[in-house]
Amino acid sequence: MKVIDIKNIIEKILDNNKAQNISSINLKNKSYIADYMIIASGTSSRHLQALSEILISELKKLGLNNCRIEGKDSSDWKLVDTQDVIVHIFHPKKREFYDLEKMWSEEIPKEKAMI
Repeated sequence: MKVIDIKNIIEKILDNNKAQNISSINLKNKSYIADYMIIASGTSSRHLQALSEILISELKKLGLNNCRIEGKDSSDWKLVDTQDVIVHIFHPKKREFYDLEKMWSEEIPKEKAMI
């Protein structure tokens, strides 16, 4: 499966499960950690947990078995690492505080890309 397909599937799963303000950032010339970063908001700590667990479950059904959740004990942030796509699911206030979209919006020359 192509990375762009995985990204699109993740966005659809998040949207179908009522994630809010879903945003994608192309990391190909910015970092070697992943090809895409998806950022979304949930409405409560339960919603964040449910979104991350649903995402892992649905991706496993597609054969992506190496996905994992970071921030399991956090009530306002979850990270789902699919290796090629990193998904941050935030409580809206935490998302505003970290403002990852702004941080990753700047174009970085490939030779200076972060690991």
